[in-house]
Amino acid sequence: MKRIGVFTSGGDAPGMNAAIRAVVRQAYALGLEVIGIRRGYAGMILGEMVPLGVRDVANILQRGGTVLLTARSQEFLTEEGRAKAAEKLKAAGIEGLVAIGGDGTFRGAMRLLEEHKVPVVGVPGTIDNDLYGTDYTIGFDTAVNTALEAIDRIRDTAASHERVFFIEVMGRDSGFIALDVGLAGGAEVIAVPEEPVDPRAIAEGLLESLRRGKSSSIVVVAEGAYPGGAAGLLAAIREHVPVEARVTVLGHIQRGGSPTAKDRILASRLGAAAVEALAGGTSGVMVGEVEGEVELTPLKEAVERKKDINRSLLALSRILAL
Repeated sequence: MKRIGVFTSGGDAPGMNAAIRAVVRQAYALGLEVIGIRRGYAGMILGEMVPLGVRDVANILQRGGTVLLTARSQEFLTEEGRAKAAEKLKAAGIEGLVAIGGDGTFRGAMRLLEEHKVPVVGVPGTIDNDLYGTDYTIGFDTAVNTALEAIDRIRDTAASHERVFFIEVMGRDSGFIALDVGLAGGAEVIAVPEEPVDPRAIAEGLLESLRRGKSSSIVVVAEGAYPGGAAGLLAAIREHVPVEARVTVLGHIQRGGSPTAKDRILASRLGAAAVEALAGGTSGVMVGEVEGEVELTPLKEAVERKKDINRSLLALSRILAL
C-alpha cells in the first residue's frame, strides 16, 4: 500500500481536524501518501480530492469543524453512486481509506468494502458517543463541556427568577450527552431516550423539590427522549402541574468550538492507529479506545451493537438531585 485517502462525513465533531492531522503525519512516518477527500461521500463521487502533506495539516489541531468539509449524499445511497465513488478512488490511486465519522459514515464504508473491495478503517467522530467499541467518541467531551457551560449560565438566571428551565441537548437516539451534562450540571431531572419518560412523575418530582425549598430547577432533555423534545415534555407536564418554566434548545452550538485536550488526544491517538491498522493489512474495523487501550471492532458490530448508557450514573444523578 502506497497511497491512502482520508475523509470526514456526516455531522461535524470537534477533534476531527486533530484526527486528520494524525492520519497525515502517521502516514508520512510510514512512507505513505495521503489524499484528502473533500465533502465526504458527495466529494468522493465527484472526485474532489487533494494531496495532503505534513505542512498542509499544520495549525489545525485546535480548530473545530473539519477542514475537509462534510456533506450528506443521497447519490451514495445507490449502487450507481457507490460505483462512481469506487471508480474515482481507483483513478486517484487510493488503495485504502480512513473514514472519520459516525454510524452513517461507517455503513457507507462497509458498502464500499463489500461491493468494491476498498479497504477501510473507521475513526469514531461524533458528539453522540453512540458507537460500540470505544468508551468515548471524538467530539463528545467538547460537546459536553460546551453544553455544561451553557447550563451553568442558565442556572444563574433560573435561580434569579425562581424558575424551572427545560434544556434540550443533542441526542436523538442516545442520552450520553444529556446524562453527563445533567450530572455535571446538577440537573434535578435528566430525560434520555434509553429510559421511559413519565411526565406525571417528573411533575410530582418538581413539586416535591418546591416543598423541600428549592425555588428553581434544571431539567436536561435529550432531543429524542420525548416527542417534541424539551418543549413537548414541558407541555405534557403542564397537563398535570401549571409549572412556570422556560425552554432552551442548545442545538448546533454543541458541535462547534475548539476541541478539549481530551478530544485532541483521543483523535490523535485513533487517527494514528487507523493508519497503522490499514498499513498492516487490517480492514473493515473501527479503531476505538477501551479502558485506555486502542482496540479494533468490526464496523458492522460498531454500528449495529447497542452501546448502553451508564445506568449507575443515571441512578446517581437522581440521588444527588435531592
